[in-house]
Amino acid sequence: MTNLTTSPDPAATERARLFENERTHLRSVAYRMLGSLAEADDMVQEAWFRYSRTDTSEVVNLRGWLTTVVARLCLDALRTRKARREEPAGFHLPEPILSGPGGMDPEQQALLADSIGLAMLVVLDTLTPPERLAFVLHDVFAVPFDEIAPIVDRTPEAARQLASRARRRVHGKAVESDMDLSSQREVVDAFVAASRNGDFEGLLAILDPDAAARTDFGRQRPGGAVEVLGAHAVAERALGFRRLAPAARPAIVNGTAGLVVFTGDRPYAVLSFTMRGGKIHEIDILADSERLALLDLTVLAD
Repeated sequence: MTNLTTSPDPAATERARLFENERTHLRSVAYRMLGSLAEADDMVQEAWFRYSRTDTSEVVNLRGWLTTVVARLCLDALRTRKARREEPAGFHLPEPILSGPGGMDPEQQALLADSIGLAMLVVLDTLTPPERLAFVLHDVFAVPFDEIAPIVDRTPEAARQLASRARRRVHGKAVESDMDLSSQREVVDAFVAASRNGDFEGLLAILDPDAAARTDFGRQRPGGAVEVLGAHAVAERALGFRRLAPAARPAIVNGTAGLVVFTGDRPYAVLSFTMRGGKIHEIDILADSERLALLDLTVLAD
């Protein structure tokens, strides 16, 4: 009697193991390129399909080879996004990475190892696709320009110029929090308390004079996005948050103190805060019901 049971192919098993070793790195690259974990996972899955069908026996640096595959896929996705003008007018807030107030899990820590807050991703979204790729690969992942050049169909020197232009724009606009997580949480708690109590002066006391608040409603509202500038304008907007403040739950949003606001059992908004000098400098608010529905909120049950 013939035994029809087949043993796993050792070579295929080893290929899968090698790919899994790089999965978190590849997700990190794709998330920084696309600002969406769902899209990042699609890119990584497509990279697996291509890897599994390609003879890579001559590849010396598998991480570099896979990074190039994912980068090309992301570049195509960004170009398609721009061509279709899928995003509403104005800025676009990316999909946040949520953690419970107890802290991030190891994979989230790896994904956010370079402090990629929502404010930074907003700035990255203003770059052209080649600029974004050159900056992310070189400045974040230390990929040499001679490897970036063929991906963007440029010379190495031209790729260097793409990254340089992107770097100037990023450094000119992106702001990162200069406070530790515990101190951030104290300020966010004070923001919630002042909003809940209708304390306008209390809000002004914790807002930077040049504070900004950005709200992305997605396609559900004409214009899609609203930005208010200056502490007084932000405080006035926060007072409108008064009825929702009791339903705000603490969270870690892309590694910084934040909030998830609910109406009933459904998320209404995710708020990410950027702090400078002990005060709130920026508030990024994702209020797009379509994207909020995709978030894993079980992490808030910790």
